[in-house]
Amino acid sequence: MTIQSIRGMPDILPEQAGAWLYLEKAVARLFASYGLTQIRTPIVEETRLFARAVGDVTDIVEKEMYSFEDRSGESLTLRPELTAGVVRAAIEHGLLHNQTQRLWYQGPAFRYERPQKGRYRQFHQIGVECFGFPDAAMDAELIELTDALWSELGIREHVSLQLNTIGSPEARARYREALVTYLTAHFELLDADSQSRLQRNPLRILDSKDQGTQEVLEGAPSLESYLTDDDRAHFGRLTAHLDAAGVSYVLNPRLVRGLDYYGRTVFEWVTDELGAQGTICGGGRYDGLVAHLGGKPTPGVGFALGVERVVLLMQTLAVIPDTVTSQADVYLMAQVPVAESAIRSLARKLREACPELRVMTHIGEGSLKSQLKKADKCGARVGLIVGESELENGTVVFKPLRGGDQEILSQDDTLRRLQRG
Repeated sequence: MTIQSIRGMPDILPEQAGAWLYLEKAVARLFASYGLTQIRTPIVEETRLFARAVGDVTDIVEKEMYSFEDRSGESLTLRPELTAGVVRAAIEHGLLHNQTQRLWYQGPAFRYERPQKGRYRQFHQIGVECFGFPDAAMDAELIELTDALWSELGIREHVSLQLNTIGSPEARARYREALVTYLTAHFELLDADSQSRLQRNPLRILDSKDQGTQEVLEGAPSLESYLTDDDRAHFGRLTAHLDAAGVSYVLNPRLVRGLDYYGRTVFEWVTDELGAQGTICGGGRYDGLVAHLGGKPTPGVGFALGVERVVLLMQTLAVIPDTVTSQADVYLMAQVPVAESAIRSLARKLREACPELRVMTHIGEGSLKSQLKKADKCGARVGLIVGESELENGTVVFKPLRGGDQEILSQDDTLRRLQRG
């Protein structure tokens, strides 16, 4: 019996990987322009890190983590998200001592969930974490960054920003008490998940998708009425910054996010193009997390986007350039066997002179017609052909494969032509 991939942990095949690389390159360029530096943390961490950071009574910790004991008996976990590991690394290596940090990351995470389109057990995130900035201007800058990324990827018109403030821990504690009192009186009308969350994590009930629960919530107390003056001022500065930047948003008073460490700002970018898995990016502020994990009190704010969902959205909207899925820009062909050495020499010159150019030489026998078919199949836009006369004269047949007339050029002119793009 053949061995197959684990359910919910799909392979990224060559025809898909080009879109991933396209997204990753766009992210790297944009993040660098905002002064972000990359951090890479281990896939495996101590289980207690996530129990403390994410929250003991969250679905992630209770149901979804891949945890195991190593040979020394220590409980380890495949990371279900990346923020906790970044905070742990920042504390451990003194990155937060009398300094600010603007960090970004990318990599896989793991949760035991029911696999479906856009949701997997091994999934990939790209995110940003910024430390030492209590001002709402940093919240706004990260939202502006995501807004700019969607524009660069060609999906901005198909996503919308949902925004809320969940206030300080003190405000949430008062609100939680009032919410539990109200929902307890309507316990029988709640869905099963909400009933189980009532005492453990009642704020998560606010984003329940159950219609009956949503009807109950219509009469629930409002979190907004429990916010402190500082909470309101912080959120006011955030919306003022976004208004000034021209970033549109929808206020969603029931948006809470699913992780315990969030406070004050929370936001999500959502789309109607992907069905149930409509959230492609989410984040917010977590000023208490660093201290909760053993560091000195340090404000923090960040976000993470789901790579699979962003790529799926780009594919759905057909905004990925054709060149992304091709294997080569230039395909070199020998019309006669004696020209094979010449095309390999020319390929080396091309790779040296044009390092960004994807250069592929034909390997093996085949007529010129069959070689041209392979050049077309790999997506090359230019074919370079060397036959007996070209070999004798030191020239090349420059053949556009996507429209245009072929020419006979010297090798130097060929290099210059391709350098110009």
